[in-house]
Amino acid sequence: MYLDIDNYIKQYSGGEVLYSLRGDFDSSVINNIFDNIEEKMISLNEPYRLRKKVYNVLVESLQNLYHHVDNVPPDFCEGKFDKYGLILIQKEGACYRVITGNFVRSNHYKKLKDKLDKINQSSYEEIKELYKYILNHQRISVKGGGGLGLVDIAKKTASKLNYTFLKYDEDYLFYFLNVLVEENRDETKWDETNIVEDNGADYNRRNL
Repeated sequence: MYLDIDNYIKQYSGGEVLYSLRGDFDSSVINNIFDNIEEKMISLNEPYRLRKKVYNVLVESLQNLYHHVDNVPPDFCEGKFDKYGLILIQKEGACYRVITGNFVRSNHYKKLKDKLDKINQSSYEEIKELYKYILNHQRISVKGGGGLGLVDIAKKTASKLNYTFLKYDEDYLFYFLNVLVEENRDETKWDETNIVEDNGADYNRRNL
């Protein structure tokens, strides 16, 4: 099967790419990403508040790529990986965009999509309450927070989650999470129009 990752990435090719990687994400790779991006943001004299927001989004995004990625489809031929993910970090004016992607098995699709939609359909106050609830009631495993990551990204960026699912075959989809980090965006902007890329999700809902 063919997966057109490049076509999705091309839609966001207007910024300055600071880091781009495809493959398996082990702890040394992740530490390198943190060091690399921190160094670049400091060299660009980015405000501390913006650096902190970008760092928080990276922590949650990379934790997903390290702990929660499904194995690659048997016929996937982009390198010899048991697990495969991608990350693109770029500067767009005064903002930073963090795009991550990974394979999701079809039987995990609905649970993940329901979680994304629940966040996007909530008010910002509900997001804060949901964050507290998960923090206080769900068990934290060796793999990280019990569903806390996506809620934390929405809470820290004050933005609804922009996501896409592309169908690979009957058993796998490829899931993109696309986060725009703005220094001065706060909860007052939560209800502003925000594009949620669900065309792929709608396609897959019809075909799963």
